[in-house]
Amino acid sequence: MDDVKIGRRFFLKSGGAAAAVAGSVVIPIRNANAATPAVASGTTLPYPKKAVGSAKDMPLNQAVSFAYPDDSSACLAIRMGSPVPGGVGPNSDIVAYSSFCTHMGCPVNYEPGTKTFKCGCHFSIFDPENSGQMVTGQATEDLPRILLEYDAKTGNLHAVGVDGLIYGRQSNVL
Repeated sequence: MDDVKIGRRFFLKSGGAAAAVAGSVVIPIRNANAATPAVASGTTLPYPKKAVGSAKDMPLNQAVSFAYPDDSSACLAIRMGSPVPGGVGPNSDIVAYSSFCTHMGCPVNYEPGTKTFKCGCHFSIFDPENSGQMVTGQATEDLPRILLEYDAKTGNLHAVGVDGLIYGRQSNVL
């Protein structure tokens, strides 16, 4: 038999073409027992509705402590004094956040002079007027925002959910 010599270039071109043809062939698979794809849906956690206080009784530019969604989750609510994105209340200026730093879970404190949250452990700074955004420091994520509802008839504030994951948890609702 004659030995046929194939060059490397021809071999690679032929192999690539064969792979492209093989990859484009679709074989329908029919199985009566195959699972049907589920309708795309998000997971909704059953957050409790918990009273935070009265909007009119909230001091201006001072943090008010409360726990949400359970007693081991410290949070801070602040009436900023001017409307902020996502703010609630008669002036859309009340926001709330988890008080656990997203870096290592140290408590953050609100500083009225700078209107920021500061972590005393590793010096991360968060901006409550900008959705709890991390400004500087070791943290890599924003503070989890506590979602609030305002009842205009009674003037009361209620925590109703959490946007973000509270530090040290796999799920915000235990």
